[in-house]
Amino acid sequence: MQSTNTLRRTATALLTAAVLGLAPTALADTGHQGPSWRAAWAASPQSPTAPLTPNWSQQGFDNHTVRQVVRVTTGGTRARIELTNRYGTTPLRITGATVARTAEGSAVRPGSVRRLRFDGRASATIPVGGTLLSEAANLPVKAFESLTVTLYLAGETGPATFHHFSSATSYRATGDHRADLSGAAFRETSESWYFLSGIEVTGGRDTARRNGVVTFGDSITDGVGSTPNTDSRYPDELADRLADAGRPRAVVNHGIAGNQVVNDTTWAGEKALTRFRQDVLTEPGVRTVVVLEGINDIGGSTVDFPAAATPDVPVDQLIAGHRTLIREAHAKGLKVIGATLTPIKGSFYDTPANEAKRDAFNDWIRTSGAYDAVVDFDRAVADPADRDRILPAYDSGDGLHPNDAGYEAMAGALDLDEL
Repeated sequence: MQSTNTLRRTATALLTAAVLGLAPTALADTGHQGPSWRAAWAASPQSPTAPLTPNWSQQGFDNHTVRQVVRVTTGGTRARIELTNRYGTTPLRITGATVARTAEGSAVRPGSVRRLRFDGRASATIPVGGTLLSEAANLPVKAFESLTVTLYLAGETGPATFHHFSSATSYRATGDHRADLSGAAFRETSESWYFLSGIEVTGGRDTARRNGVVTFGDSITDGVGSTPNTDSRYPDELADRLADAGRPRAVVNHGIAGNQVVNDTTWAGEKALTRFRQDVLTEPGVRTVVVLEGINDIGGSTVDFPAAATPDVPVDQLIAGHRTLIREAHAKGLKVIGATLTPIKGSFYDTPANEAKRDAFNDWIRTSGAYDAVVDFDRAVADPADRDRILPAYDSGDGLHPNDAGYEAMAGALDLDEL
C-alpha cells in the first residue's frame, strides 16, 4: 500500500493540477507500491528573499544549471529527490535533473551520474505551490555520503523557492551541464539551496524501520554559526553521535534561520504553526521530532534587523503555540521532545524583559510535562560562571549562535534512549 505521506502529497498535487488545468503526468512520482521510503535529507522551503546575504532566489534562473551538494544521514539501495515550487508564482519547468556521488566541490564521481525521471519523463512541470518527487534512481547510497543534485532550468523560472542559510556551497553554470563530471563550468556560487527540499531512500537494512528524527526550529537548528561545508550543525552532530553509538538513524533538519512560532515574517519563513504540517508531518519514516524554537518570538519585537520588528509574543502565547505543535505531532503518532532556549546575554536580543521571558519559557519546558521528553540545550551550552551567557568556547561570536563545538555539545545533551 502507498504510505499516508505519499497519498497526501499526491492528493494535494492532483487538486492543484485540477485547479490549474495541468495534466496529472506533471505531478509527483506516486507509484512504487512496494518500497518503503525514508527521509534521508531535508531543507525547509522559504519564499524568495535576500535580507542578509546575496542569493539567486529573487531573480530566479534562465538557461542555468544548478548543482547542490547535500549529505544524507541514512542509506539505501535507491534514492529519489523532492523538488518544491511552494512559493513560486508560475509553474516551474524542470528541463532535466541528475543525481550523482560528489567528488570535490562541484565535480561528481565518474560512473555515478543518474538521469532522473518524473512519471517516465526526463522533464516535468511543478504547479504553483506544488511538490514533485522523482522516480527512484538505481544509485546505492551510504549513510553520511554526499550527493550532488543537478537541475537544468532552460527557461525563466521566476523567483525561486529556496532555503536561505544552507551552510553549504551551491553552484551555477550557464547552459546545460547536468551530466558534466567536471565542475569547470560552475563558476558562480551561493550559500543557499534552490527548489531542492528532500532526498528519500529505500532498500537496505533499515527499509522497514520507522525511526527517523526531525529537528525543527530556527537558526540554531539551521546551523548558523557553524563552519560551512563541514556538516557541523547540531542535527549533523546528532546523526554522527547515533552512528558512533551503534544506533544509526536518519536525522533531517527542518530549521529556518529567524523563524518564529506564532508570527510569519517576510524573510524567515512562515510561522512554525503553519509550516510544521508541511515540513514535518509529511516526512516518511520519522518517529521523533525535536522542537527548538521561540527565541525569535521573544526577541523579534525588540529589534528591527534585518526587517521590521514583529508583534510582541507573551510567554503564554508562545506556550500555546508549542502545545499546538505537540498535539499535531501526537496526532501523527510522533514522539516530540522539547528543547530549552539557549542563552542570549551579549547578543542583539539581550534585554531584561527578553531574558525574563526566556527564563519563564524554559521553566515551562522543564517542568510542565507537556513534551514527551526534554533536552536542556540551555544548560548544555551556558557558561557555568554566568548561566545567562553562552560559554565563550561555544560562541560563534554574536552571543547567540553556537560554533561547531557548541553544536557538538548540543548534540551530546540529547538522551539517545529518548529518541
